[in-house]
Amino acid sequence: MRHRISGRKFNRPTAQRKALFNGLARALLGYEQIVTTLPKAKDLRPYVEKMLTMGKQGTIAARRNLFAKLRDNGLVAKICGPLATRYANRNGGYTRIIKCGFRNGDAAPMAVIELLDRDLSAKTSSFSKKKTTGTPKNKTETAASDAVAAR
Repeated sequence: MRHRISGRKFNRPTAQRKALFNGLARALLGYEQIVTTLPKAKDLRPYVEKMLTMGKQGTIAARRNLFAKLRDNGLVAKICGPLATRYANRNGGYTRIIKCGFRNGDAAPMAVIELLDRDLSAKTSSFSKKKTTGTPKNKTETAASDAVAAR
């Protein structure tokens, strides 16, 4: 019996499950809105809300704990900076889950999880821009990379 045991296993070992939630948390905090399955969204909510509460403290220890999970200084700065000021007067409940139908392939229930009062320009933030490696091979690749950099 699973009495008083919270969280789902998602048919994954512990390390893979932790990596899954770290990746989902990075995406949610970077883009401020993601689409995932409903059970993953429900389990991701307390994970992210604890991170945001920790970011509101703003201490060095809180920053180090956030970096241990996210491994991205930019996201840690975002949590402790703009997101901490945005949610300064809120005691919790930083996320919203909206059901959005079923996936075509396996009929899994899908949901949108987003931060409340989210920044609409976060989808086009520097978090979403991919960094290319190597040199462009021709003029069209150079022009395309210049156009992306100009945005």
